[in-house]
Amino acid sequence: IGKRIGFKKDPMRPHSLPLVMLGAALLWFGWFGFNAGSWLGNDDGVGAVMFLNTQVATAAAVLGWLIYEKLRHGSFTTLGAASGAVSGLVAITPAGGSVSPLGAIAVGAIAGVLCAMAVGLKYKFGYDDSLDVVGVHLVGGIIGSILVGFFATGGVQSDAKGLFYGGGVEQLGKQIVGVVAVLAYSLVVSGLIALVLHKTIGMRVSEDDEISGIDQVEHAETAYDFSGTGGGSVARTTAPATDPTAAPKAKKVDA
Repeated sequence: IGKRIGFKKDPMRPHSLPLVMLGAALLWFGWFGFNAGSWLGNDDGVGAVMFLNTQVATAAAVLGWLIYEKLRHGSFTTLGAASGAVSGLVAITPAGGSVSPLGAIAVGAIAGVLCAMAVGLKYKFGYDDSLDVVGVHLVGGIIGSILVGFFATGGVQSDAKGLFYGGGVEQLGKQIVGVVAVLAYSLVVSGLIALVLHKTIGMRVSEDDEISGIDQVEHAETAYDFSGTGGGSVARTTAPATDPTAAPKAKKVDA
């Protein structure tokens, strides 16, 4: 698809941090059903462990992200808290049924720090990632999957033990192979889907449509009106009409 117009030149901050926090809160709440809900029908206690692990890992990821943010940039931010929460949710998803609550805290904290570091790589390598999918979801998923090979206790969902619980490197190797396999599958399938879309309906809007705003082009309205005239239209670029009630100015005529 390519970079957005103005990438690394124009500020592209989230337009509404309260909505960002609301969205993160909805994800956090919904993730309990996503992780633990499918296990609550079983009487083996795994669902309860996954529920607890989801909570503590996400909280640890928020703290990890914020601490890194404070040390690196000098400030705690609500955007960092929201991003840290999502990174923790992603990381604990593959590990939630295999680790203890203490292991879940470690998984979340590690994911929060490493994902915060990974998000900044888009400016170093020059790829545009408006939703930080690579830094948060890709990196977070890889971290959570690999850390199973370290923190799996062998007493929850599976009897496989990680490196820190006497399992050696066998499970760690399996986790790495699984990550590579999923990455390869996702790359091939996503590439084929993108190719089909590119050859049919197209993957990117025109430059004029991007500058005007896709909402305006596709729906003839925008979510916000900055023109001061109402109607949900884009900002006015023409000069205002002359006030008809204003008194006419005297015109100088040369003799």
